[in-house]
Amino acid sequence: MTEFKTWTVTEPYLDLQCSLGEGPFYEEDRNTLRFVDIIKRQLHTVDLTAGPESLKTLQFDMPVGVTADIEGVDSTKKILVGGKSGLYLLNRETGKTELLKRFYGAEEKDERLRSNDGAVDPKGRFWIGTMNDFWVGDPQAEGTLFRFNNDLSRHTIQESLTIPNSVGWSRDQKTLYFVHSAEKRIMAWDYSASTGDVTNERVFYQHDGDGAPDGFKMDEQGNIWQAFYGEGCVRKISPEGKVVGRVDYPTPNITCPAFVGTELWVTTAGGGEETYGGGVFKVDVGVRGLKDFKFKLDKEVPGL
Repeated sequence: MTEFKTWTVTEPYLDLQCSLGEGPFYEEDRNTLRFVDIIKRQLHTVDLTAGPESLKTLQFDMPVGVTADIEGVDSTKKILVGGKSGLYLLNRETGKTELLKRFYGAEEKDERLRSNDGAVDPKGRFWIGTMNDFWVGDPQAEGTLFRFNNDLSRHTIQESLTIPNSVGWSRDQKTLYFVHSAEKRIMAWDYSASTGDVTNERVFYQHDGDGAPDGFKMDEQGNIWQAFYGEGCVRKISPEGKVVGRVDYPTPNITCPAFVGTELWVTTAGGGEETYGGGVFKVDVGVRGLKDFKFKLDKEVPGL
């Protein structure tokens, strides 16, 4: 029987009080970590060699939920971001964004919704979910999970979602995992890397606690490290769907993890009176994460 392991984190690496810290992404070639604050409309970058004092912040004019690298493009200069109305090209030197492809064709939907979490699949396609923007109030079942192919064609995977969240793939690239936070569950689909098609939808993990699953990352052993918003922890979930470990934090709203070597880094959300809310935390968990894939574009895009 697998031994249940626990880790306890007592203080943040960065105590910067994000309103809604999200989307941590490790830039391995430079040993930097980037992450967003969706509510404050910011992109933060910290040099892990230089330390917390190296934090730099880029201000957006819209909420950004997730970022990704682009194949063949210098990520110090330009990256892909999921923003208010669709996929954008971000110039990190100027802070300007260029809309590449919209989520919707209707202005009302453009106004009511924004991007949330997403990820690039093994063939360089971008998967991303939308949900109601903050001004709408409590999220309604108006969100969608999309797949954007290499030619920027948009494909609807699932509609009528309330809080679509993280997307990830198994080690053998045959299973796609998808979090629907509002239903407190991780779904699984059979996944075709060649076509991007998904079939055989099923519940992989159903949570019965007070919190809700938010972002996750996969490790090299096939485990899911799942952040839980409202419960102050990340749970390690085995390929069989069993909880085999837990990382506890001193603040409740854990949003998303990322691996830096064998360290698990997480973003969090603040907004309350809790200590360290909105901070960034790290802990060594003794296993590496799977590599992030890069978005691949088949067509020429001006400015790349």
